[in-house]
Amino acid sequence: MKTTQTDTKTKLIEAAMELIWKGSYGSVSVDDICRAADVKKGSFYHFFPSKVDLAIAVMEESYTLLQPELDSIFSPGTEPLARFERLADSIYEFQAQTAAKYHQVCGCPFTSLGSEMAGQEAGIRAKFADIAHRRERYYVNALRDLVAMGQLPETTDVQVKAQEIYAYIVGQLVIARIENDLELLKRDLKPGLLKILGAGNRTGKAA
Repeated sequence: MKTTQTDTKTKLIEAAMELIWKGSYGSVSVDDICRAADVKKGSFYHFFPSKVDLAIAVMEESYTLLQPELDSIFSPGTEPLARFERLADSIYEFQAQTAAKYHQVCGCPFTSLGSEMAGQEAGIRAKFADIAHRRERYYVNALRDLVAMGQLPETTDVQVKAQEIYAYIVGQLVIARIENDLELLKRDLKPGLLKILGAGNRTGKAA
């Protein structure tokens, strides 16, 4: 079967996504990516002027793959607190699946790239901020529903609270990756989220 340009570009993105996520941006070369994708180096530069441009494409593709899950978790038909409980469950389950596949806790692909390269590459920094803002919009909508239901004070700055939630989740994923310990997420992620939302005493599973 003839390989199309779209197939080649997709192979490069998927190979880079896996290699960078398992390791780091700095530890992966263009040659490594081309070898893993079974693509010639000339084809790499046909699609991406640099490794940075590929990394930005990887971040966007990672979010594209995540978005349907976020749409489902944050469905308006789900009770607002349950949306955050389901988010915590989804994060843990995804990390457990990737840990089983790669034999290590990989953490957040956006954060891994952002923390390593944002200080050096403005494009990666901008893409990280863009993805963070898109994710925070889900949180903002759920937080507004919590305010409307009287479960958060009317004076709550939902934008600031959303940023706090995002920062907490990122921090938990970074720690789990550093410690290579899934149990930290299982133990701390959901209770911590609920505490931020003023529902630390909530028990039971999401409906």
